Parts: sequence; structure tokens; C-alpha cells
Amino acid sequence: MEISYDGTAYHGWQIQHNAISVQEKLNKALHTYLRHDIETTGAGRTDTGVHAKQLFVHFDSDHTALKNDPGRCIHALNSLLPFDIAIHRIIPVHEDAHTRFDALERSYEYLLHFDKNPFQTNRSYLLRDKPDIHKMNEAAQHLYGKQDFSCFSKSHTQVFTNICTIREAKWEESENGMIFHITADRFLRNMVRAIVGTLLEIGVKGSPVSYIQEVIASKNRSHAGVSVPACGLYLTQITYPYIHR
Repeated sequence: MEISYDGTAYHGWQIQHNAISVQEKLNKALHTYLRHDIETTGAGRTDTGVHAKQLFVHFDSDHTALKNDPGRCIHALNSLLPFDIAIHRIIPVHEDAHTRFDALERSYEYLLHFDKNPFQTNRSYLLRDKPDIHKMNEAAQHLYGKQDFSCFSKSHTQVFTNICTIREAKWEESENGMIFHITADRFLRNMVRAIVGTLLEIGVKGSPVSYIQEVIASKNRSHAGVSVPACGLYLTQITYPYIHR
């Protein structure tokens, strides 16, 4: 199932105790419509306030309507979901398909804007000073390839390795702002927000381009920049070998 959501009102994707999550709302809607318990598995976790333009989830169900009339199912499920969560596609896959482990690449965007705008509140990071985009793009070149990115990972996460392969990392100007694009085979917890914060140390605070090389070499989160606010972060695309865009 392909979904999207505005994460402003939620404590991330994953079900939380005493907090509202996107997964909780989706599971409830599926249970109501299919009339049996559903446990969804997402392609990854998004933190509190982070948005997703595209997220895939998988679940098991033998309900005939899912295969025979997916359009009707989508319409019915969307009517059960809050306005800030939407289902776009229902895709039958083989029984061993896994949204997290089968993903080939994931892409994120981070949005900045420089003038106060009520329509960008909770959807972009308001920055007072305009960064030097050329210095940040020069620094971003050092992110490419297969590397140990421990310096950008939240501490005490349960992962086997901090090695990721980044294929794209670049800034572009937008109307009244900038967008950072990044694509990798996998991401660590809080990684994109830490990378953006580190690049802003170079683009706004005047650290040299070589600073990012020193941060990566340190493998120490305390050497990197601060994590920028969640409101500007969007999961934008996930690629699978068996799902067409």
C-alpha cells in the first residue's frame, strides 16, 4: 500500500504508547473496513512531525475486495482516515515481500524558507539568514559513496551497521527558499536532519567546507551540527524492484 501524510499532528509513523501515530490510524481504518485485525509494517520510521510524500506499508489479508476492486477499497479507507493521511495505491505482492528489507533506495527532501509565511508553518524550516548554497553543495560532495556515517546517527540505536551509500546530496533554490535532496540505500536514525544541520554550519556559520570531512572521520555525533527541526523533512520516494512508479 502506498500512502502519504502530513506528520504535524503525529508522534511519527510507529505506534507509540500514550501518543498518536500514523500507523495507529492506518491500522484502525484497515480493521474497520476489512473486519479483522491488521498489523502493518512500514518501509521505515519517520519521527514526530516529519512528513511523507510517499511511504509503502505491507500487511496480510485475504479480503477479496483488495484484489477485485482496489479503487473502491482506497475510497472507503480514505473516508475512514483523517484528512492528513491518504492512501494512493493498493498493490498485490508476493507473500514474502517486505517494505523495509526489499527497498533499494530512499529519498528525502528538506525545505527551508527565509520570509515568515503562515502557509509554510510546520511544513518548512524558517531560517533568518540565507545560507551560501555554493559552499553547502561543495561540502555535500563529500557525502557521496559508501561510508560510515556514525557521526550523523542518533545515539543508542539498534542497528548492525552505520555504513550507508549516498547516491545524491545537493541543494537547489526554490521560491523563497532552498530544498536539500538526498538519496541513499538506507538512512540512520535522525541522519538527514543531522546532515542538514552540519551543512548549515558551513553555509550560515562560516565553517570551512573541510569541516564535513572532519565530522565524518570523527564518527562522533557530538562533532556534527545540531539536528534541524522535523517540520522541514519529507520522505519523498522509496524504490522497489517489483513496484513501478
